[in-house]
Amino acid sequence: MNFLEERIIKDGIVKEGNVLKVDSFLNHQMDIALIEEIGREFKRRFADKNVTKVLTIEASGIGIAAFVAKEFGVPMVFAKKSKSLNIAGEMYEAEVESFTHKNKNKVIVSKRFLNENDRLLIIDDFLANGCALQGLISIAQEAGAKIEGLGIVIEKGFQYGGQAIRNMGYQLESLAIVESMDAEKGTIVFREQ
Repeated sequence: MNFLEERIIKDGIVKEGNVLKVDSFLNHQMDIALIEEIGREFKRRFADKNVTKVLTIEASGIGIAAFVAKEFGVPMVFAKKSKSLNIAGEMYEAEVESFTHKNKNKVIVSKRFLNENDRLLIIDDFLANGCALQGLISIAQEAGAKIEGLGIVIEKGFQYGGQAIRNMGYQLESLAIVESMDAEKGTIVFREQ
């Protein structure tokens, strides 16, 4: 069992509907030492890649991606879920559906921050059905950027997103893959990696 799986067992909460709450350490309140370790682990797993930018989606991916970008010494760009007055110019956009929030959002990235010279590492906190990752992949492709890999903190291996992304031919690294969860018993089983 790795450092992340141990933390999920210790502090994660399994809820009905295949929901895993890790908000006490990952995506509401953040354990900075853990996030630093996650950043180092993604650096280790993608050390042979020539990453020029880290790309994520707001909001939960931002903190994690920032630590990954720090490890690589590159900028981090995040797709915004809404256009505001201070965003001007041309945008890349994609529609993504959230498993957790049960809604669709149009996400945008300014064309100023992604282009064909970029070599991207895409990072996110969770992978369930893969919609967020597919949206980020679509934006990267529209920009003409090369995708060096995709890093996920927690993958729900019993949902189809991980397999769909791997079938697209990308290197997808998930730090913890949940094979099954039981809300009644509060148990989590991880996939051997």
